[in-house]
Amino acid sequence: MTGVHSLTGAYVPASSPLHRLPAGVKLAGLAAACSVLVLLRSPWALAGAAVVVAGLHALARVGVAAAWAQVRPVRWFAVVLFAMQFAFAGLDGAVTTTLRVVLAVALAGLVTLTTRVSDMMAALERCLSPVRFVGLDPLRLSLLLSLTVRSVPVVAELATRVREAQRARGVERSLRAFAVPLVVSSLRHADALGEALSARGLDD
Repeated sequence: MTGVHSLTGAYVPASSPLHRLPAGVKLAGLAAACSVLVLLRSPWALAGAAVVVAGLHALARVGVAAAWAQVRPVRWFAVVLFAMQFAFAGLDGAVTTTLRVVLAVALAGLVTLTTRVSDMMAALERCLSPVRFVGLDPLRLSLLLSLTVRSVPVVAELATRVREAQRARGVERSLRAFAVPLVVSSLRHADALGEALSARGLDD
């Protein structure tokens, strides 16, 4: 799975306690942590959660650049979300909702940074093993889910690059100048991913 890993993974090799945790434990922890974030209602409580998330990134020793790369694609979405929530729910509501989303993305990114794609797929395959009884292949379904999760930040990053190129050319108001390059870039990424899968007999 080396080719697939290189196209879809952001794994940072290290020997931290988080790296050594089983992938299944990290996925369960992610689900639990996101549930806790939903239950936190106070900006101060979420600020405390942000300190915890920052501490987990420091414990993982993944580096600031790698951590920022996971959150960077949603930065403009966070700005828009904050503005909308501020207009309808006030400052506390805006801070709470925005922090909740950003922290969830940061936690998901931390799992990605500390977990090999192959380990993630193996954990998902074990969780999905009951689908064999309805005629589905857990391996292919786990691969689909892994690629779907990784494709979200990839497409978001492509959109950011296209938007920056638009600004450089002075055509940021043109929908066509944004949509066409984004579609082309996404198709190129899909082609490269398809070639990697095909080379490993996972294209049928």
